[in-house]
Amino acid sequence: MDATPSPAAEPRTAPELISQLATDLATLVRKESELVRTELSEKAHTAGKAVGDIAAGGLLMVAALLVLLQALVIALSKVMDPLWASLLVGVVVAAVGYLLIRAGMKMMKPENLAPGRTARQLQKDAQLMKGR
Repeated sequence: MDATPSPAAEPRTAPELISQLATDLATLVRKESELVRTELSEKAHTAGKAVGDIAAGGLLMVAALLVLLQALVIALSKVMDPLWASLLVGVVVAAVGYLLIRAGMKMMKPENLAPGRTARQLQKDAQLMKGR
């Protein structure tokens, strides 16, 4: 057996420690940037879905307008059943459209789109670097 100490047991020099610190910091920055990209991608997907909901709600609101306009025409030409049927359909379509637009707008709030996990992780990293 060799009596020389293993490389892991040897004390590291200051330049080696600084080099390791620089490597670790570069790795940390790379990992954090990957986290930001991933989270922003998730938020963009959420925003895309919200835009889809808003568009679907807008389309239903246009349909409701057409039905309500049809009801107005029917009301002017007839006074009985077709009017009430058209009004009922128009109100229901308008309500569904309103709910879709409202749901989409709720998902588009800035606090729902901000990369919160990344911000918390960066704060933790900053505290770690300060030695807390």
